[in-house]
Amino acid sequence: MKRLKLNYLFIGLVTLLLAMALWPSVPWYGNGQDAISQIKSRGVLRISTINSPLTYYTINKAPVGMDYELAKRFANYLGVKLKVTVRPNLSDLFDDLDDGKADLLAAGLIYNDERLMRYQTGPSYYSVSQQLVYRVDKPRPKNLGDLKGQLRVASGSAYLSSLKTARDKQYPDLNWVVSTDQAPKALLEAVAEGKLDYTIGDSVTIALLQRIHPQLAVAFDVTDEKPVTWYVPHSEDDSLNAAMLDFFNSMGEEGAMARLEEKYLGHVGTFDYVDTRTFLRAIDVTLPEIKPLFEKYAASIDWRLLAAISYQESHWNPLATSPTGVRGMMMLTRNTADSVNVEDRTDTEQSIRGGSLYLQRMMEKVPSTIPDEERIWFALAAYNMGYAHMLDARKLTAKQGGNPDSWADVKLRLPMLSQKRYYAQTTYGYARGHEAYNYVENIRKYQLSLVGYLQEQEKRLAQKSALEAELGSGYPAVTPEIAMN
Repeated sequence: MKRLKLNYLFIGLVTLLLAMALWPSVPWYGNGQDAISQIKSRGVLRISTINSPLTYYTINKAPVGMDYELAKRFANYLGVKLKVTVRPNLSDLFDDLDDGKADLLAAGLIYNDERLMRYQTGPSYYSVSQQLVYRVDKPRPKNLGDLKGQLRVASGSAYLSSLKTARDKQYPDLNWVVSTDQAPKALLEAVAEGKLDYTIGDSVTIALLQRIHPQLAVAFDVTDEKPVTWYVPHSEDDSLNAAMLDFFNSMGEEGAMARLEEKYLGHVGTFDYVDTRTFLRAIDVTLPEIKPLFEKYAASIDWRLLAAISYQESHWNPLATSPTGVRGMMMLTRNTADSVNVEDRTDTEQSIRGGSLYLQRMMEKVPSTIPDEERIWFALAAYNMGYAHMLDARKLTAKQGGNPDSWADVKLRLPMLSQKRYYAQTTYGYARGHEAYNYVENIRKYQLSLVGYLQEQEKRLAQKSALEAELGSGYPAVTPEIAMN
């Protein structure tokens, strides 16, 4: 009897040790906690996303993107770290939710009724329309019934629901192919490269990609605007939804959401095919020779932004001259050149050095209440129309109930400085504010094109090097076929 008791004690001890070892991996672990408590206990918010010009990408090996920044702020709000998983296509994103590998999807996903049976959505943070795209040198279709070629859309996308609705209601002969291994961005690029006739994308992503792939053309809107949201697993536990709602509300009240929207969406406007093509050609032909100078003198700003400023000023022509007497790569006035010790305004290096130094001085003068990431836009407005007129624009913004420290608010008042009923209320009077507005917006577009285009070049070079290495190893290079269903 005594020996039996000892055996029970031994078995109980072993069982306790095994339970402690296996506790984190058993299926029922954490069921007593709500979603937010589990995230906080884990110390990590897990998101899944895709690589796109708006959601998530890297610059200088640092992650950026609207969804990434939102998710990072949400993780900070919860007091946890952020873990980002980048998936190659939309279907893999939702698999992560189904398999419990992600707490939420932050990938610029469009609100879709069909998904609501299995998932829940967070608050909307911007809206897009679904658009059909084609290559600019091909015939433009008028509607979904006018397609003469293959239409391919991404598996798991909201576009499938829109196409099914269109076929049921209006176009019974409409057909399409579903790509299971390509994200919407890859399909958009395939259309731009002439490898695919048509696809559907969201209006914002298309507008951003056109800065890099100007051959991408919009045929027509497939839907009206619909909200973009995060997705979370369907559950009776609403703790995660409540936290997201409170987080987005606080972002709105603090003005942080407006700044984020301005950063990523504020310059998504009209698209000029000819101007974009000309700029991309200049990147290939002219930029390589002068790139080292931008890198050398960029100082506190990204060299690609300094290059974009110079292109807006002179189209990288060192001999450029305006009717008002400004000259050179950075189009300096004689007085400005003297203030930064530039003797020859037509000398490329002197002009870039002087323009960068003058811009730095402007940034230092910008009021300290303006957020760091927006100071450059205020400085550029001052660079273009004068510092005093930039201060007038801020005062006019405050007088009209806007935020004088928000570029999104102030830029709307710039054109008013050329209208008498508004500039009469200012200290320094009339200014060509509409020119300053266009000046800054153009620079932001050029910067976007430059960053994206250089990234595409790097990707192509990496692919070429990988292919050459594979061929050099003696093994044949095989291009995988696109999987369809």
